[in-house]
Amino acid sequence: MPENTNSPHSENIVINEAQLILAEKRTSLAVLRTAIAVLVLPLSVASLLIVTSKYYDIIQVMHLFLPLMILCTILAILGGYLIIRSIVRIHHYDRLMKNIKRKYSLISELID
Repeated sequence: MPENTNSPHSENIVINEAQLILAEKRTSLAVLRTAIAVLVLPLSVASLLIVTSKYYDIIQVMHLFLPLMILCTILAILGGYLIIRSIVRIHHYDRLMKNIKRKYSLISELID
């Protein structure tokens, strides 16, 4: 027996589904913001080291420089991964919202 798509119960389910997708999209946007910050941190540290490079000899501080560069590389890779993953997830949620808007006129009127 097909479900009546005009019943208040089904409208609530559709609205809840749209709210859930939009909440997931907001979460992905927050992860994207965090990823940008994680990616910028190693760039800032590297810039600071380049600017202050005339005040130290790289050979004398290699025991500090090498672990710092390894950490910066790991942070840059993590930031890049999180950015790519967030963008892919955002596109996924956009496709889901398009499908819901196409199926249900109620949602397409509320969300543009």
